[in-house]
Amino acid sequence: MEIRTKQWYAVKTMSRAEKKIKERLDDLGVENYLPLCTQIKKWSDRKKKVQSPLVPGYLFVYIFEEEYFTVLKVPGVVSFLKEDRKMVPIPAVQIDNLRYVVEKSTREIEFSFENIRVGDKVRIILGDLEGFEGELVDFRGKTRVAIRLHHFGCALTTVEMDEVMRC
Repeated sequence: MEIRTKQWYAVKTMSRAEKKIKERLDDLGVENYLPLCTQIKKWSDRKKKVQSPLVPGYLFVYIFEEEYFTVLKVPGVVSFLKEDRKMVPIPAVQIDNLRYVVEKSTREIEFSFENIRVGDKVRIILGDLEGFEGELVDFRGKTRVAIRLHHFGCALTTVEMDEVMRC
């Protein structure tokens, strides 16, 4: 007998439709996660803080595999992240880590689809992310802690070397 379990999947959305799709999924009762980051947008006459998707064009759903078509039918959903024509599940611990960093970090977080080189496992020992464990990488000349999402990419936040210790 096969045990059915829910898993996290990345869903590709239409451009700039992530928040609307999140609302539609919420209305359907589909558990989802849209990581947001605060950015300062500048216009010629003003500045404003806005909540923008950390991963533009994507959000994450926690579903049984057979709920695929329910999500795919939501207006604005384009496709699921797939490999060899099969949906790619993202381990729950990686979504939990992403949530933790997005909620706790007071520093800028950015997302990269680049294949960042695997580095040392570290624990943050100071600051707002104290106790968090991640992977230390040098990315674009800055020392960062990476939170990897299987087959997808990484969320990165800047750290000072005196704020981390090797695990």
